[in-house]
Amino acid sequence: MKVSDFNYYLPEELIAQHPLEKRDSSRLMVLDRKKLTIEDKNFTDILNYLKPGDCLVRNNTKVIPARIYGKKETGANVEFLLLNNIEGDIWESIVKPGNKLHIGSKVIFGDGILKAEILEIMEGRN
Repeated sequence: MKVSDFNYYLPEELIAQHPLEKRDSSRLMVLDRKKLTIEDKNFTDILNYLKPGDCLVRNNTKVIPARIYGKKETGANVEFLLLNNIEGDIWESIVKPGNKLHIGSKVIFGDGILKAEILEIMEGRN
């Protein structure tokens, strides 16, 4: 399986840029696997769908502006999606085109304001 298997088109105007002031007024998609139907509801309706013994998992992660664009020393454009801060200035990232960068490759961002070096290629991440 490749990360690219999860690529899909999502129009920018459908991507929330800021959280709603009233979080409980957010949208809720309800999928009925038996009837093969999808309903568009409000999150306040969620109690109508939960039964005793159900497990509700809350995602309280924060989104960071993590997509940055740079250039290889050759001048070729590259895109980094920062996923996880390992420590200090070391990040786990998805890079496009990843197959063009090798350990030791250097990338320049913002006219040289920031520089990066590829330290490791992770297994199964191409």
